[in-house]
Amino acid sequence: MKVKYNIDIFSASRLMVNKRRVPIAMADSATMKRPDVKLVLLGDMNVGKTSLLHRYMARKFTETVSTVGGAFFLKQWGPYNISIWDTAGREQFHGLGSMYCRGAAAIILTYDVTSWQSLVELEERFLSLTDTANEDCIYAIVGNKADLTDPKALEAGSEEGAEPSERRPSVRKQVQREDAMALYGRVLKYKLQDEKSSQPAESMCFETSAKTGYNVDLLFETLFDMVLPSILKKRAENNSHTVDLEDRRDAKRTRSGCCS
Repeated sequence: MKVKYNIDIFSASRLMVNKRRVPIAMADSATMKRPDVKLVLLGDMNVGKTSLLHRYMARKFTETVSTVGGAFFLKQWGPYNISIWDTAGREQFHGLGSMYCRGAAAIILTYDVTSWQSLVELEERFLSLTDTANEDCIYAIVGNKADLTDPKALEAGSEEGAEPSERRPSVRKQVQREDAMALYGRVLKYKLQDEKSSQPAESMCFETSAKTGYNVDLLFETLFDMVLPSILKKRAENNSHTVDLEDRRDAKRTRSGCCS
């Protein structure tokens, strides 16, 4: 007899929390894949977290509204399944962030390169939410909307299949790469991680454009490679706790035969 359940799922066509109640049969491995590891995007509203995720997963840029609560996508990376969580930047949903960060293997702290305050908010409001992440969690500092200030990011649109633009960057850049690297150092100190044994700031601070696709693939795929040790460790621990029932039955039969 098949038992039906109602579960909440997020629509793959939008990265908002447009949820729908879907009756499904008992979960099977083909449709209900178990994530091996979790990545989380944190940052103030309007820095482009949802657009970054949509650019990577859907390969296009879509104007979005602020995320309510949170949403996620499941990305298959080789033989592994990685869940990527998009979180709300609004103040009223701030408390949910620590729940989404629980057990995270990597966290993307996102700011807007044209807004100094968005970088400040990462340290003042969002860093404490990462206390529930894994002890060996990896942190990336990501400045989005680089197309507004960097000609290279703007020109990347033609390479990514985006519509060509005749405009040139004209917005003043408020957050320099050095500022992001300094924040990365403070994040490591807050997390009590040794800078010498951690990834260098140069490789963990990115400037991206969700609109043109600039450095978006580089960001996510760099992190995917970095969390592989966490995935392998988790699978090894799960396998060590797995009991083969057939082996136990065979052993029981052998013992019974010896005593007869």
